[in-house]
Amino acid sequence: MTRPTARVLTLLELLQSGGVRNVAELADRLDVDERTVRRYVQHLIDLDVPVESVRGRYGGYRLASGYRMPPLMLSDDEALAVLLGLVAGQRAGLMTSTGSASETAAAKVRRVLPARLGRRLGAVLDSLAFTAGPGASSTPESTVLLPIADAVRNHRPVSIRYAAADGRRSERTLHPYGLVAHAGKWYVTGTDPAIGEDRTFRLDRIADARILPGSFVPPAGIDPAQRVLSGLATAPYRHEVALRVQGTAEQIRTRLPAGLATLEELPSANGADASAGPWFRVELRVERLDWLPGELAALDRPFVIERPDELRVRVAALADRLADSARRLGSSGSQVHPTETLD
Repeated sequence: MTRPTARVLTLLELLQSGGVRNVAELADRLDVDERTVRRYVQHLIDLDVPVESVRGRYGGYRLASGYRMPPLMLSDDEALAVLLGLVAGQRAGLMTSTGSASETAAAKVRRVLPARLGRRLGAVLDSLAFTAGPGASSTPESTVLLPIADAVRNHRPVSIRYAAADGRRSERTLHPYGLVAHAGKWYVTGTDPAIGEDRTFRLDRIADARILPGSFVPPAGIDPAQRVLSGLATAPYRHEVALRVQGTAEQIRTRLPAGLATLEELPSANGADASAGPWFRVELRVERLDWLPGELAALDRPFVIERPDELRVRVAALADRLADSARRLGSSGSQVHPTETLD
């Protein structure tokens, strides 16, 4: 027979799954009578686990918000999901910069795992490789992230102290519409009521965030992620590039995503072959041009360079190098073939 202690822990696991559990359901799951369920609940309360009773027709027991987190009971799959989530979140820059919370949280989870499961999960994490390096992620302070998230949810204005990329510092009020994580950085987008214009700020450049009295009504149909991507694509950089590319928007976005370029479909010219696909004007602002010829080649769609002339020169130089490489022969006089393929 299952020992009472094991049943009490099973009860805790059932309550941790969320919602209200009625006494009859719990008694059935634990294979005990309802009086015993109530005694097990009292055991949890004696251990400072915040269990509360819910009265009424659909009443029962649920975990209440307590002054501390109750013990967690994780299955093998749940433990793996938690650890992989912590590792992936850290690599993607989705953690806050308060100490090393992700490492300590992962260490706590691994420390309480049974030896068998710990070895198996350790093998997964130790053998896991990423195709991209961690990169230069910019994680925000939790003292900034949490009040801004609260202001977004409750439509409250927030006062921020901000340091721009050029070092200029300012204090302003923002009506925040949403938080966006993109390419290892966190952004908040909203309206600056003092000037009546949309603004996007990087959270790691915000020194302080303070919720203000009052509230605001956000615009209908707001898309914070699209606002951030559009703002990044139109931000001032050293080079302004304009292209015309033939193909679908989906094809163009595979190499020139929304955070990098803006697209505008052009009217079809008289007599043009509609089956060849539409033409788009593509505009982007970049600090360097050296990577762009390769992206245009990988796009493999007809394109016309409107500006700058330097990009046209770089594309022609890449074409010459590719043509020269294609004409080279192996040491045996035949073309070189790859020796390894992927299934």
